[in-house]
Amino acid sequence: MSDLLKNVNERTQLAGTNKLEMLLFTLGHDDRTGRRETFGINVFKVREVMRKPPITASPDMPPAVKGMVSLRGALVPVIDLAEYVGIQSEMSREVMIVTEYNGHTQGFLVEAVDTILRLDWQQMRVPPEILASNLGGMVTAVTELDDGRLVMMLDVERVLAETSQVDDSYQFKGIKSLDCDMTVFFVDDSYIARSQIEKTLNALGIKHISAVNGNEAWDELKKIATFATSNGRVVKDTVQVILTDVEMPEMDGYLLTKNIKSDPRFAGIPVIMHSSLSGMSNSQLGKSVGVDEYVSKFEPQRLSETLKRIAAELQLVAQ
Repeated sequence: MSDLLKNVNERTQLAGTNKLEMLLFTLGHDDRTGRRETFGINVFKVREVMRKPPITASPDMPPAVKGMVSLRGALVPVIDLAEYVGIQSEMSREVMIVTEYNGHTQGFLVEAVDTILRLDWQQMRVPPEILASNLGGMVTAVTELDDGRLVMMLDVERVLAETSQVDDSYQFKGIKSLDCDMTVFFVDDSYIARSQIEKTLNALGIKHISAVNGNEAWDELKKIATFATSNGRVVKDTVQVILTDVEMPEMDGYLLTKNIKSDPRFAGIPVIMHSSLSGMSNSQLGKSVGVDEYVSKFEPQRLSETLKRIAAELQLVAQ
């Protein structure tokens, strides 16, 4: 399995080209449906793949959290993804995908890993309503393989939020309303991420417009630009800041930023990249396509401080 991921670090050049690489995996034969579904996770989030080590059970954990393992001296929670998703299978999950998400490490138990698939984000589609409903909104994007298999990308933000049992309300304490006239346009394909962004903006008293993927965001932004131009105004009179995720179906945050920065109608509007992808390389890649700021998920205090500073720089704060 180490051979499967040994070149992961060399794949970072894919960012900015609207391409991604997904590690495909299965969770077992679902006795209810008679199928074995295929899932995917962005290779950028995968640290390693290994055989399941001994797990120490922990009390008062959600059912899908099997306990903790020690990896190089660090305690890492282990989540049984089949149990979390609701797949009823007699197959044991003996493989663990170690993921790094927003600076935190966790293990996902799966039945098996398949291969690494390279494709365009344009090939990743927003899941049909019936599929999203059947899986409780836990799938953010889907694509079909040449062999007819459907690959589903899980909402990792949602998995971790619902299995951590952490009350995040404390993160919003101390965020005071800004006395300014600002509108933020934000885009994220994760329901959990959008909810937290909304909480932050509401606490700041900032108006907002949102979209669920990069393609939808770009269409909406172009409409705003066309309307502003037809009325003899500039776009920054309507939208003062754009906040974008990186991983999104149809168009990722890098390509969205390129489009914004190459269109003179959006001159003077800063773009903040808001991502769970850890590492300095992702921040640098964002800067290479014109991103003005990089803020990791989920850090409401840091996002609020960044927006306060930008508001002051744009002279939007009431004197």
